[in-house]
Amino acid sequence: MLAPFRAAVPLCPTDLPESGDPARWPALTRLREAPALDPAPWLQALEAGELAPAEDLVAVLAPHLAVADQLRLLRWWCQQPAPDPALPALVVRQRDPALAAWLQGQLEAGAQAEVAAALLPLLGHQRQPAAWPLLRAWLQAPVPQRLRRAALEGIALGLPAWPPAERAAVLGQLAADLDPQLAATAVDLLARLPACRRQLVPLRGRNLDAAVAARLQRRLAATLVQPLLLVVHGRGGGVLPDELLELAAELEVRRQAPVRLQALTAAGPPPSEALLQSGLPLTLVPLLLLPGGHARHDVPAIAAHWRRQGVAVQRWPFLGAWPRWQQGLRRELADLGAHGRATTTPPLLLHHPLTSPLAERYLAVLERACAARAVPTPYSAESPQELPLIPDAPALPLALAANRLTDRCGAWVGPPLLERPALRDLLLELLEALP
Repeated sequence: MLAPFRAAVPLCPTDLPESGDPARWPALTRLREAPALDPAPWLQALEAGELAPAEDLVAVLAPHLAVADQLRLLRWWCQQPAPDPALPALVVRQRDPALAAWLQGQLEAGAQAEVAAALLPLLGHQRQPAAWPLLRAWLQAPVPQRLRRAALEGIALGLPAWPPAERAAVLGQLAADLDPQLAATAVDLLARLPACRRQLVPLRGRNLDAAVAARLQRRLAATLVQPLLLVVHGRGGGVLPDELLELAAELEVRRQAPVRLQALTAAGPPPSEALLQSGLPLTLVPLLLLPGGHARHDVPAIAAHWRRQGVAVQRWPFLGAWPRWQQGLRRELADLGAHGRATTTPPLLLHHPLTSPLAERYLAVLERACAARAVPTPYSAESPQELPLIPDAPALPLALAANRLTDRCGAWVGPPLLERPALRDLLLELLEALP
């Protein structure tokens, strides 16, 4: 006759052998395999000092801890004279608003260094957008490096949750940090972001630690670079000005990928072999400075043509809408004013006459961004008397390459924008950093 089945007697805290005892591992295995474990007596034993919060025991208990139990254990841990820095990571295994709020409250209250170093990564792991300012503050504070590294670990664990522009700016600044470990990690995190070249390429102009600079080059070399198609106005018959040809040639060397120009005045698109052979999407950039008919109608038609060739097209806004380009125009105008006579007249941006409501809204934005006055200017002007110039007012022609205005009146309006070194360098940097 078979003996009656007897359920295993639950293991009690007082039954657990001390660390180092050969019987401890079988006891912990039995505890881990228990079908239902009530954590309450174990938490009570830890709080009463009857059990040491050893990592092997906490690891077994953690899967059975509800959020309330986790918070209870974390509160007890914070009150210990020498809290074990490994315990919180064993306890907190999930994302929960209550856990995130508790972690944030502890760190906002100025937790002691040991506590903060353990909690900062966990706060980032919660991926609550409200935690970003706190993590950033710890990262940038004059605190011991281990705390800054813990804050950066938190930022890394929650990387997708942070505001994209602020995230890129903070990591970009950190790449030049005096701590090479922080700087190298910042470069690695930037390389994980979408379209990471836009963040990595500008770092090459920074004064980086030699090892960090080498790391940056490896990250850039590992990024896939798409063929680049630059849509430009061109001159009659599709002729491309020399400054545009030189720009494309230099970009091709920098990007190590095909760069082609498509002139709006040409009879057709450039040959497709170089742009399609990589199997990568095509980056299409309209090098147009105004939202005229070309930007609104011709560019979408060009993108549609390339999509019919079976290539995915990643189309960017026209160049004149890019904030950094507008900032470059503002600096160029300021430099012109600094080298001229003192005047209270705002500088001028001479542009092709536009009539659509969209163009009017854009010009108003451009005037604010550049601290300038946009002035419609007929490109058929034959003399300075036909130009809407104001005495002593610095002026820029909104022409990327040579056109009829700069040909005929260059002595009064100055050269096109690509012949101005600062703007040319800026455009090269912006285009090199594209996917």
